[in-house]
Amino acid sequence: MHTPTILKAGLVGTLAAAAAFALGGSSADAHGGLPVVGVPHANPKFGVQNNVLTPSASQTSVAWGNLPLTNPDTANGVTHYGFNTLDGAPLTQTKNEAHKTEPDKNVYLVLGGRHYLYQGHEIGPRGYVTRINLDETDPLKRVTLISDTDVAGNAYPTIDGITWDPFTRQLLLTAESSAPKGGVFGVGLDAKGDPVDGGRATRLAALGSGGFEGIQNDAAGNVWMLEDIGGAGASGGKVPNSFVYRFVPNDKSDLTRGGTLQALQIRRADGTPATTSQLQSNPSDPFIGALHTYGSSFATAWVTIHTGTTEAFDATAAAKAANATPLKRPENGVFRPGTGFKEFYFTETGDTSTSSTLPGAYGGVFRISQASPTSDTGRISIAAVGDVEHTGFDNITFATKDDLLVVEDAGDGLHTQRNALDSGYVFNLADGREQEGSYAAGPGRAPKPVRFLAEGRDASATFDSMSGPSYNDGDNEITGIHVSDGDPTVGGLLGAKLPQPTTSASWRTFWTQQHGDNTTWEISWNGDRQN
Repeated sequence: MHTPTILKAGLVGTLAAAAAFALGGSSADAHGGLPVVGVPHANPKFGVQNNVLTPSASQTSVAWGNLPLTNPDTANGVTHYGFNTLDGAPLTQTKNEAHKTEPDKNVYLVLGGRHYLYQGHEIGPRGYVTRINLDETDPLKRVTLISDTDVAGNAYPTIDGITWDPFTRQLLLTAESSAPKGGVFGVGLDAKGDPVDGGRATRLAALGSGGFEGIQNDAAGNVWMLEDIGGAGASGGKVPNSFVYRFVPNDKSDLTRGGTLQALQIRRADGTPATTSQLQSNPSDPFIGALHTYGSSFATAWVTIHTGTTEAFDATAAAKAANATPLKRPENGVFRPGTGFKEFYFTETGDTSTSSTLPGAYGGVFRISQASPTSDTGRISIAAVGDVEHTGFDNITFATKDDLLVVEDAGDGLHTQRNALDSGYVFNLADGREQEGSYAAGPGRAPKPVRFLAEGRDASATFDSMSGPSYNDGDNEITGIHVSDGDPTVGGLLGAKLPQPTTSASWRTFWTQQHGDNTTWEISWNGDRQN
């Protein structure tokens, strides 16, 4: 059995640190944030590469693809953490290798005195949810199957996004597929962290059907969702085709009782909405360029697209019909700590191709600012502008009140175009803003991306990239960046507390090296394991 080893940063000493600062800066030099000296370069797309972390951090594998499940669903091939063996194929590095299931986003919870990491699996013959018992020292007993059937006993779609809803005590799972397949599912957990109702997933029809990925609760019990559906091709890129949503439940403790689904509308400078018909008929609309210009700001409004309970509906079509504003593949979002859930940051992946000549081709990180999480109006501005070297932004989390961790999923095509594998960055949002005295004031200086992780490529992903079967992706991808203290109460919602991963052992950091060996890692920011 292959057990991944601890990989520490290969950059040590004064010269390396000086070079790293010159090329990437430091997130801690002026603001007391994470002790991150930037890794100078991404790994090239060539051969097998190790992960490289900032010198002050180290990582330890907590699970990897060929770990067997303690309670497998053998009849359906759900037998291993990162592989589906329904076809009886070897696990990896053969032409008929097993389907790699790709554990995606992470949710860390402390339940019943145990420390657990929950994940949905993004591809393969069927969706399922696993739990890693971080306290279990025997790897053969570490990973448990939580769910792989719905309430009717059928398979449900593969899972991309996941979050813990403390109001309903459910894992909320998103299926990133166009309607009618995509949508949101709920799986309940008891006080010990075990599934209720046999782990059978319930489709939450009132939240709509669409290509949802990111999902997050605010303190009022609303559910914020981001959609990742690429649009039609244009000028080497794609037209905006995905929306930001907010679901306002009738009963925050029971999402099956329905509510109101809203979509974000962005207003032009003249106060008129930027609509789907406008931006898709003219994907070079100057508004898109202005939206992706640092220092710009536009008014927003939440427009109602559906009100109901259990009937199925196409959320994407409804958002277009309501003149909501499409974006270029928003993926994941999180509330900024210390703002009372008044600031929501989300990634926009962009076109993931250097051939695109469209405005906003490289995406970025956006901020929605509101007077409260329940406000119907607010403003949107770009907090970090993507470029060819920093793009394909996907997962996102706050490590301190100011340090925002953003990781790339640029894809094999863009990896080839820029000869660079994916990276993880720290954006210190206090950079250039402290003098204004307010998070929402003035543009200040754009925060610089400081590379804390240059992802490598394991042997399995290298095989898949070069000659593996088409049903398995190639290069490794960074996903599941997650900082949490595991608090399962409403007070533990991401954004409710100020994270302390460098000073408190209760705050833990995880990420998943998706594809290939499908390894999930825990990061320590002080050179040792946090727990």
